Amino acid sequence: MFFDTETTGLNCRRNQIIELAMITVVDGKIVDSYDEFVKCDFSLPYKITKLTGIDDETLDEKGLDEKQVAFDLKAQLQDDALMIAHNAQFDLSFIYFLLLRHFPDEADDLVKKMDWLDTLTVLKDRKKYPHKLIDAVDHYGIEKVNFHRAIDDTKALYNVYKKLKEERDDLSEYINVFGFNPKYGISGKRFEFINYKSQSFHNFMVDEDNILPKK
Repeated sequence: MFFDTETTGLNCRRNQIIELAMITVVDGKIVDSYDEFVKCDFSLPYKITKLTGIDDETLDEKGLDEKQVAFDLKAQLQDDALMIAHNAQFDLSFIYFLLLRHFPDEADDLVKKMDWLDTLTVLKDRKKYPHKLIDAVDHYGIEKVNFHRAIDDTKALYNVYKKLKEERDDLSEYINVFGFNPKYGISGKRFEFINYKSQSFHNFMVDEDNILPKK
């Protein structure tokens, strides 16, 4: 499952999700998609509206209650699913605290039972800096979307994943391995089921014996 979030800020403990998008892929075909805004009980910061195009009126008119989105997310977290995001540490941290607020006794088990793949970690082993999703789209010649909207980012992410897999089929090596910038350390919540590894930038595609999971 490919997923992405838009949030009110960068702190997973204090801020919250305002849009959650998920695309379910089975045997290479999109079989289900989910994209919902999430109501807030406060006004969005101007910089978030400017970045995402999401404003208070949109959330008031189209947003679901956070509890409903948490129930929807929980229903999607199946034992055999692989959760894929670009900068997955960020999105995993936010959905964890979303679940924790509404399922405090289940949140840890819900995220621990899943496998997680971070395409940002893969990309850092494939191309030179920078490594944002839009950079991956440019690098692989993928059609651009409305970035910073969760559903569009998720669609772009799926296309990036396919290009990464075509380029070199070693993505399974990266499951539950998250690279982090040694200058800044690990952001968000540290999860015991994720293998965190310090990852420096490369100016080239590293050979298969030197990818981060093998270090």
